Amino acid sequence: MRRLAAIIVMVAALPAPSLAFGPIQPPLSLPETLRGTVQVPVQGMAGGERRSDGQPVDTLRDLFPALAACWQAPEGLAKFEHTEITVRFSLRRDGSVIGTPRITFSQTPADARGKALLTEASLSAIRRCTPARITPALGGAIAGRPLALRFVYEGPKGRGV
Repeated sequence: MRRLAAIIVMVAALPAPSLAFGPIQPPLSLPETLRGTVQVPVQGMAGGERRSDGQPVDTLRDLFPALAACWQAPEGLAKFEHTEITVRFSLRRDGSVIGTPRITFSQTPADARGKALLTEASLSAIRRCTPARITPALGGAIAGRPLALRFVYEGPKGRGV
């Protein structure tokens, strides 16, 4: 009987399994994607630069149009009324691209050749506009986080050709 009482006291003195390694924490989540939609082609902007005074971009609101300023409608795409494509990528603190940008969505009434033109135009825009001219504060805020930039092309004057 004494032996049983001693075992019970020893077991009661042990820390609970969940507390032995610290409090239980929920699993880490993936970083949220920062999203932006831009009507292209963007008028009146130099590629990679949003501000007219030549200063680096300091907000997400200015970053997406600055990146989209390099988008150019390919010749074969002009006949389509409405096309959209989303490119997902990440930037470093200095504004350069991490890895390879990916196409995550495309909506176009085009055939395979038209989709290839749209894909190349979008990826070329990201290549031309990076490294983006961003402030150190914005660079620190977005570094490594996924960015999703949706290009929306409505054709000439929004009516297609």
